Amino acid sequence: MPGWLDPVVEAARTVRPAQLSRFLPPEDGRGRQSAVLILFGEGPRGPELLLMERAGSLRSHAGQPSFPGGALDPEDGDPHTTGPLRAALREAEEETGLDPAGVQLFGVLPRLYIPVSEFVVTPVLGWWRAPSPVGAVDPAETARVFTVPVADLTDPGHRVTAIHPSGHHGPAFTVESALVWGFTAGVIDRLLHFAGWEVPWDRSRQVPLDWRS
Repeated sequence: MPGWLDPVVEAARTVRPAQLSRFLPPEDGRGRQSAVLILFGEGPRGPELLLMERAGSLRSHAGQPSFPGGALDPEDGDPHTTGPLRAALREAEEETGLDPAGVQLFGVLPRLYIPVSEFVVTPVLGWWRAPSPVGAVDPAETARVFTVPVADLTDPGHRVTAIHPSGHHGPAFTVESALVWGFTAGVIDRLLHFAGWEVPWDRSRQVPLDWRS
């Protein structure tokens, strides 16, 4: 893998759950096991991340930019060992059409929790060793698939604080004609921080979210 990924590898090895989010899996085991693929590639402007925008008609997280991913299927295997790895690749292939053979998985982050959908999420880290064409496979699920240069994610000009009508606020990114917020933005924010890539930004710049978000 390229040397610039070394800080991400180290962050995955050392980061603790509470350093990533205050929303952690319920101790009673509730929640639907799922996984997302955090796929790093190298594009014309250097390191980049693969994201997708969920279809606006979906029941949960409609229209939100996100990592490829979804719930574990029984055939994925044990959710506490290799199940999330298989699920992350399978879902990414189903949603974006990428060829899993070109992806090298190199780590996982601690499991996190999305209260609104009750998903227990394992973030799986991958290196896009041999990029393949990608796009929205099923328009009923995916509106579009796109890559974002890490340089844009670290640029203070693309960073804002998203304010939900409930009062919750969190980091967000204005990139590729999209507002990346919520779970996805939170994970990206922490990855940038613990990889040492974060650049100081103005947290007072706020963007209100629609009440349907």
